[in-house]
Amino acid sequence: MQIRSYFWNLRVDKCKRLCKRLPKGVHHAANIPAKLNFLSPDLKLPSITVWILVTDGLYSSSQIPWDQLVGLFNKRNPAKSTGRPALNPRVLIGAVIIKHMLNLDDRETVAQITENMYLQYFLGYSSYIKRPPFDASLFVDIRKRLGDELIAEMNDKIHEFSQAKTVKKKDKIATGANGSKVDCPNKGEVIYDATACPQNIAYPTDIRLLAKSREITEAIIDELHTTNPQGKKPRTYRQEARKRYLKVAQNKNPSRKVIRKGIKFQLQYLKRNFKTIEKQLDTFAVFPLTHRMQQKYWIIQTLYAQQLAMFEAGSHQEHRIVSVAQPHAGPIVRGKARSKTEFGAKIHLSLVDGFSFLDTISWDAFNQGSHMRWLGGKLQKALRFLSCKSTGRPNLLHQRKQEMAEGQKYSVGGQTLRPSIRKGSGIPRKTRREEPD
Repeated sequence: MQIRSYFWNLRVDKCKRLCKRLPKGVHHAANIPAKLNFLSPDLKLPSITVWILVTDGLYSSSQIPWDQLVGLFNKRNPAKSTGRPALNPRVLIGAVIIKHMLNLDDRETVAQITENMYLQYFLGYSSYIKRPPFDASLFVDIRKRLGDELIAEMNDKIHEFSQAKTVKKKDKIATGANGSKVDCPNKGEVIYDATACPQNIAYPTDIRLLAKSREITEAIIDELHTTNPQGKKPRTYRQEARKRYLKVAQNKNPSRKVIRKGIKFQLQYLKRNFKTIEKQLDTFAVFPLTHRMQQKYWIIQTLYAQQLAMFEAGSHQEHRIVSVAQPHAGPIVRGKARSKTEFGAKIHLSLVDGFSFLDTISWDAFNQGSHMRWLGGKLQKALRFLSCKSTGRPNLLHQRKQEMAEGQKYSVGGQTLRPSIRKGSGIPRKTRREEPD
């Protein structure tokens, strides 16, 4: 019994020496570890999970074209001859896939990879390693290196690889009457939809934005006075301004007159702080503010100009700043019962065979109907579909359905207008509007 245990330990030690982690910066196309040879604490993977099925399929081949994805990554990010060797591209790409499939943050993703042997097998490891693959802060550089264009190319490769595995030869090629091979007609369907990606920002009220900007100017005044103290510290009336802001913010049902009066006071305090900051900056030979503080100062100056123009005109302004921390985010009117307006980016998606493709992403609102025409022709050539459906508004779909069906080889479906209001142009007079080109 002791001799058997001795030889068993020798076998385990030999496997540990041979089955090492994939070298950094090197992707072995033909040496993806097999499930039975993966060295885990139990010497084999106990059961079949989704990560094993995705990596090895049904014991046949991978469901993800790792070689093509790594090739695209190396083409956009070529390896350098100097410096520290880069990590294996498969580990980087697989970590991003794990992060979004499990809906984890950066630190939790690295922790799960370190603790879960199935995730390490998915990343191409040949044995279980207790060390984390990389630091969680590296996800920032990974997202920068991937980019929107590279991710779109990877999605196309994954979809093509999936289609090549699922579509049979008789579906690809049809035989004619004379025995010649002809292409089969287009088939399938694509679903269009536009939605918003709300940002994690507080609901932007005018008086709240002005109060936040006033607090930033007070911090700048304190920093400038600490750097170059000359005489007494400038007065900001911050306590009085705070009380006037809370008087409006904590009121459950403030009247329009009360809100307008509160905005007026915040504009006056903010204007006074701007004058104080300009006087303090004139005393410096070199610009003293940091890049981050200087960026905030420029943002609140633009916000003050917008709020002052809206206060004098008594109306809202397009492309206005709704967050000091995220000035690029804008309002997107959705018309939902819970929240009529969301703040973030608007995206246009195409769903084909269970794969989602990001067609458009914009921080400005756009018309969904204006994207359907050119996207239909583009996806028809690339993905070979016959019909398309839209989840947009019925009046836009009815108009685009007539335009797209003319001279095209595919049909358009979805919820359209009622027959009682299909008169003239097909759009009721009250909902008729100009669409951008």
